[in-house]
Formats: sequence, C-alpha cells, structure tokens
Amino acid sequence: MERIRHKIGRIKEHLELIRSIKDECEDRFVADAIYRGALLHYLYLLSDSCIVLAELVIKHRGLRVAQSYAEAFDILGESKILDKQFSYDFARIAGFRNFLAHDYEKVDGAFICRQILARLDDVDSYINQIRNALKLDLPI
Repeated sequence: MERIRHKIGRIKEHLELIRSIKDECEDRFVADAIYRGALLHYLYLLSDSCIVLAELVIKHRGLRVAQSYAEAFDILGESKILDKQFSYDFARIAGFRNFLAHDYEKVDGAFICRQILARLDDVDSYINQIRNALKLDLPI
C-alpha cells in the first residue's frame, strides 16, 4: 500500500508542475524548446505514473494481469475501483503515453495546450476514485 501512496504523491507532484507552467502554453510551446521539452517530459511522467498506479492497484487487489497499458484501466473499471465509463475514457492516457514515448517529434502544440491540458482534472478524478475505493487516508 505504501507504493500506491508514493505513486499518488508523484502524480500530484507532476500535476502541480504542469499546472504551474501551463499559462501561455501555445506561444511558449512554439517559441521555447526548453519549455516544450519540459512540458512533454512532465506529461510523459504523469501518464506513465498513472499507468503504474493502475498496475499497482491491480496487484494489490489480486486482479488479473493486464495485457496492455490500456487494459489496466479496463480492469479497474470492471472491478468497480473506477467508474466503468470513466475507466474506458481514461484508458486513452495509455495511448497518449505511447505517443509521447515514440512519436514526440509529431506533437501538435495546439492539441497539447488546448486538449490535453484541459483534461488534467481527469487525473484528479482518477486519484480520488482510487483513494476512495482503497479507503486511503490521503490529503485531497
């Protein structure tokens, strides 16, 4: 359970960093390679940490092993750890992680700044659903 708590803490740190630099994203994304690299790096860490958290919860609960990153979220939905529709939608974070890992040169700054950064609250919801399902006593 300590590894789960630690991973949630890391996710919250990544969220805080991303939120602290998201202002004027579109202008900065195009003009500043260091900003672009930092933002993409923290988005990668965030998405990867969400996947690892799903895998840790699956292991903690003794659920079937996921065959893919996206399936880990499906398992959490099937097990009522996450809301089923939310788990289906949130599983897209696995594809986003893979995109950042392999196709980062094709990144559309407007998409990142408008679409992805607008979905950061989904990560908060993910953490809260896990926290509630596992009855974790963590600060919100």
